[in-house]
Amino acid sequence: MSTATAISAANAAKDLIAVAMSGGVDSSTVAAMLRAQGADVIGLTLQLWDQNRLAGKPGVPTRSTGRCCSLDDVYDARRVAETLGIPYYVVNQQDRFEHDVVQPFVRDYLNGRTPIPCSLCNNHLKFDQLLKTARQIGATKIATGHYARNEYDAARGRWILRRPADLAKDQTWFLFGLTQEQLAHTLFPLGESTKPEVREIARSSGLTLADKPDSQEICFIPGGDYKQFIANYLDEQGERLPDSAGELVSTSGETLGQHEGIHNFTIGQRKGLGIFAPNPLYVLHIDPASKSVTVGPEMELNRASLLVHRLNWIGIAALDEPRRAEVRIRHSQQPTAATLEPVGEDRVRVRFDEPQRAVTPGHSAVFYDGDEVLGGGWILPPEAAAGAMGSAATAQGCC
Repeated sequence: MSTATAISAANAAKDLIAVAMSGGVDSSTVAAMLRAQGADVIGLTLQLWDQNRLAGKPGVPTRSTGRCCSLDDVYDARRVAETLGIPYYVVNQQDRFEHDVVQPFVRDYLNGRTPIPCSLCNNHLKFDQLLKTARQIGATKIATGHYARNEYDAARGRWILRRPADLAKDQTWFLFGLTQEQLAHTLFPLGESTKPEVREIARSSGLTLADKPDSQEICFIPGGDYKQFIANYLDEQGERLPDSAGELVSTSGETLGQHEGIHNFTIGQRKGLGIFAPNPLYVLHIDPASKSVTVGPEMELNRASLLVHRLNWIGIAALDEPRRAEVRIRHSQQPTAATLEPVGEDRVRVRFDEPQRAVTPGHSAVFYDGDEVLGGGWILPPEAAAGAMGSAATAQGCC
């Protein structure tokens, strides 16, 4: 059953559909589309973060406006609901958002990883909480403005997640953690649409935010400076920024300079290293144990393999043997050919056909078969990957 079929079935039964309304044009258009099709619709907005919470601290605007999940967005969502004549509610989830998204974000950076808060939010909060809230008010399905497609494959007995028609807006990389239960009760009405088409639908529906720009920022970081946010957040919590200052070293172990903390770096970073070199240097590795940051030429950023853990499978129940797939290790990247190899119960080694640039621990690796999402997980640092390779070799009797 495709999303379009599910919408028709829901309409026929007059099931209540809860639309996750962020205040942006995409989710607002979803509400307008469903309403125009005769669906019984209610709007829900998750209030996730007080944008003025850290106001007055260094680098923080005294009032944050015009940001994703801001009060401005709540106002826009409410105005859309009024225009469409649908009930609308705001659900406070700030405590859970802080626990499941903000705190892991801070912790990952302090441990030398680079987190993806949007994936954390989708996987651990948005879809889970939206479904719970929807059921409490009698809704049978939720609908979101994500650009993705889902359908039920009777032969496999599984719900399938697919890339959208508009590949430039593909958001499946952020959705790899969705469960079968969540996919079964979620509609993605924009899966067959392009962004220009969505804006035109918004205009024809009388929505004043049809030309509202898309947000490109992390919603809880006013000012956009994640380093300052970490310092401000820890200060608010009565904690000091951990001392993770250490050495900048070459791949041969030569000390090139000093740094003020590993949280200031991410794999592939070139600017802000604080050292002079005749040729450009890039961050190759961050070692939280020694507090060292290894830098080197761009060609040394390439890696032929990586290890992924905390897996979630969508298109298949599990990976029991090696298989070919395409893999994305960042949202802006197109899937690239690789072989997936199971390593224990909850780890997969990815071996790329062509080495990939700047494999980043803390990011997600998502596996595809054509336009279908097989599943995905979180990238481990190289030392963990090397340990797993050694364990696998021992188990196979290798030396």
